[in-house]
Amino acid sequence: MTPSDWIITHCPPVPPGGTALDVACGNGRHAQFLVDAGWRVTVTDRDVSGIIDMRDDLEVIKADIETAPWPLSGRQFDLVLVTNYLHRPLWDHLRHSVKPGGWLLYETFMQGNEVFGRPTSPQFLLRPDELRDVFADWQIIAFDQGQKIRQDPPVSSCVIQSITVRKPELP
Repeated sequence: MTPSDWIITHCPPVPPGGTALDVACGNGRHAQFLVDAGWRVTVTDRDVSGIIDMRDDLEVIKADIETAPWPLSGRQFDLVLVTNYLHRPLWDHLRHSVKPGGWLLYETFMQGNEVFGRPTSPQFLLRPDELRDVFADWQIIAFDQGQKIRQDPPVSSCVIQSITVRKPELP
């Protein structure tokens, strides 16, 4: 699978020694993109078997981030990436995981997607403007929401919300 167009388009340049965190990394399609771009990448997921071929290039943390304690407490990254995943109780952990001046790229399904397929539960669908509201106190670089055609096989329609934000620098 290829990386999301949003991630490709909005990924910031790698700072010297740049670190990135891919939350709920799945099969590692975005982690591989980040490694290839020069980031030092940490991934976390409850099932990391799909990224076994990439383990030499990554710090892999197997964790159920919905039921266990946040496995990255106290750590911060230049870039945090989340795609196709939503667990609202993690908002604060995600915010704290981004270094001051660092970036967060988030893209997942939103209300309206239930017409096209999974996910269909409101628990896993963003409300309109939800990401913009959650990160309103950060610099919003780009925001988009609505029906899209996904190019990942199989090609299909979906309703997604995407945001690129930058955390304020420390005063």
